[in-house]
Amino acid sequence: MNHHHHPMLRRLLVVTAAATLVAGLSLPSTAAASTAAVSSVSTSAASASADDAAASVSASSKADRIIAFAQSLRGKVKYVYGANQPSRLVFDCSSFTKYVFASEGVSLKWGSTAQSKQGVKVGKDSLRKGDLMFFRSSSGSSSKISHVGIYIGDGKFIHNTIGSNVNGVVISSFNSTYQKRFVSAARVL
Repeated sequence: MNHHHHPMLRRLLVVTAAATLVAGLSLPSTAAASTAAVSSVSTSAASASADDAAASVSASSKADRIIAFAQSLRGKVKYVYGANQPSRLVFDCSSFTKYVFASEGVSLKWGSTAQSKQGVKVGKDSLRKGDLMFFRSSSGSSSKISHVGIYIGDGKFIHNTIGSNVNGVVISSFNSTYQKRFVSAARVL
């Protein structure tokens, strides 16, 4: 008969081994505390990584809602330089971004230069949906920021602007004259 397969004998061996181990330690509570600490560390690490993933998903879905709201305002918003009249849907570029981000509880200052100093700077190769993109004016070579838009993915951004054939919210390709005008980007989500 093979004694290693008998359940009672196996239990007795395990209990005996455990008792011998505990008896051999000078501070048995230290082993328990160490085990608890290791368990706690791995749990908090898993929790932190779950929190990071949740934050990332949250930022992504927030960006999607901001972009959807901005797109819903196409054809409804009028561009007027220096304007911030939400009740009439009359904005300049930065009061427009301020308005749409506020719909998701994100507080932006009014003014493209002021907004460029908020959040975390990101390079144009690291853009994510919802990032603010800042541009200089179409005339001159100054790097002074004069315009802001919201990156929507696929090399495009949505912004409130005025031109010879546009007044209001439009989607533009970054691979256009805007690429030459690009100054910086910021992540505020």
